[in-house]
Amino acid sequence: MGTKYRLWMATAAIIGVLCAGAAAFAASSEAGRQVSVPPPPMGWSSWNSFSNIISAEIATQQARAMVSNGMKDAGYRYINIDEGWWLGARDAEGNIVVDEKAWPALAPGEKPGDMANIVRFIHSQGLKAGIYTDAGKDGCSMYPDLGPKVFNTGSEGHYEQDFLQFARWGFDYVKVDWCGGDKENLDPAVQYAEIARAIGRAEKITGQRLYFSLCEWGKQSPWTWAPHVGGAPADIWRTSGDIVDPIVAGHEHADRKAGFDKMLGNFDQGIHPEAQHTGFYNDPDMMVIGMPGLTEAQNRVHMSLWAISGAPLLVGADLAKLSPEILSMLTNKAVLAIDQDPLGLQAVKVAEPEKGVQVWSKFLSDAGTRAVLLLNRTPAESDVILTSADLGFSDHAPATIRDVWSSKDLDSFTGSWSGRVPASDAVLLLVKGTDLPSTAYKPEKGEQNQGSCRTCELSFAHVSARTPWSRIQIAYRNSGSAPQYAELRINGQGPTRIAFPPAGTGRGEISILGRLDRPGAANVLTFSSPSDLTPVLEAITVE
Repeated sequence: MGTKYRLWMATAAIIGVLCAGAAAFAASSEAGRQVSVPPPPMGWSSWNSFSNIISAEIATQQARAMVSNGMKDAGYRYINIDEGWWLGARDAEGNIVVDEKAWPALAPGEKPGDMANIVRFIHSQGLKAGIYTDAGKDGCSMYPDLGPKVFNTGSEGHYEQDFLQFARWGFDYVKVDWCGGDKENLDPAVQYAEIARAIGRAEKITGQRLYFSLCEWGKQSPWTWAPHVGGAPADIWRTSGDIVDPIVAGHEHADRKAGFDKMLGNFDQGIHPEAQHTGFYNDPDMMVIGMPGLTEAQNRVHMSLWAISGAPLLVGADLAKLSPEILSMLTNKAVLAIDQDPLGLQAVKVAEPEKGVQVWSKFLSDAGTRAVLLLNRTPAESDVILTSADLGFSDHAPATIRDVWSSKDLDSFTGSWSGRVPASDAVLLLVKGTDLPSTAYKPEKGEQNQGSCRTCELSFAHVSARTPWSRIQIAYRNSGSAPQYAELRINGQGPTRIAFPPAGTGRGEISILGRLDRPGAANVLTFSSPSDLTPVLEAITVE
């Protein structure tokens, strides 16, 4: 467990009484219910294998393959059509004009060139459909790759029109790239806020939810501003450049190759645990598992890294060409459970006993359980020591270990355990131990949240933690039908925006990770929110 801080927010007339009574509330018998947050998406995206030569023929083939090869049964849902579906033409009213040959009618009564055709087909397979655009005037087809060079495939100047069209076509997901925005030197925080508002308007008009994938490549640190950008959620945001490099290959399809070092680099750039929580996710890009260039062991390491970091699992390989070994990796239930864990948190590095030999730990929803990755980036085999202290466990109580990929239980340990990791490889573990006990604190200062404060705020000072990265559990009330939002600052660091999902009539709990790096009891946590969006916060527990 950890260090427990009790927090009350009420009317100004009684805030002092409630602050004084926080210790008494700590003994309350009412338990909070852990609220499951939306997991990262699982599916397929066209870019890595097909670049901008995507068509209805390719999309239907991939949808059928996802159903027939067992990926749908394992939880994969999205068939995402990336750049190249549109050649940049608009009609006199500014509506997107689609190539009828590439996107023909797929059933009787359908009209060629109507993207609703492919959506209906994907939905008929029990899957969800994704579409692509750019925040600027141009999309990424303006750069040579597998297909032709095409301009004007971005949505700048047509945000409300295009996102409303995507929703009316029935798409469930939209990826918004940054090639045009980067070319024009636009401000991504401004542009994506406008896009978020356009998506919100389209959803309100049509009732169709558009999952928002923001693809700014991490150039302007989107993890600091993308959550709840423009008053609406950017569900995932890219943290790095493309995981595969473009290939200049004329107009013919050519197999791209994946690089192990490039994949490791994308993983590193995707670690921003302070921003990944409550349904928001860092996106290190589409996976390259099953593409040419990686060995079987490297594919397994790749899958382990994306799972431990809670990354979106969007396969970039051709689903019709996956080997049985690759399919087994992609559909491993225990590995998928780590990625899809309902806490929605990301792993943090808890130890690096020697350069390139690392221990990564991820909080899981099952109490006293961590997913642990022993990662050896060096060219030599290495013994890695795992300690209870690294994981926030009592070093006086036994812990159990299970090797996730082999499905084998290993020796239990008390205090520490040593495992051998081959060169340039990793070992993925599930470790169950005993959480350390918690201590209660009361808030230092706060302002009521019943509608009269301009910005409601409540702070905890003199907070201590056993490790720099700590899990913060927040108990709250939200009896409405939509998420509410608040902002948290820790020790003056940049804020993180937190979503508080509907929790019914009782208390809900959500979890985030915070960096409490001041020594002793010197950390300060401050929550704030506009009065019209304020959830009722009741308690926090810092582990």
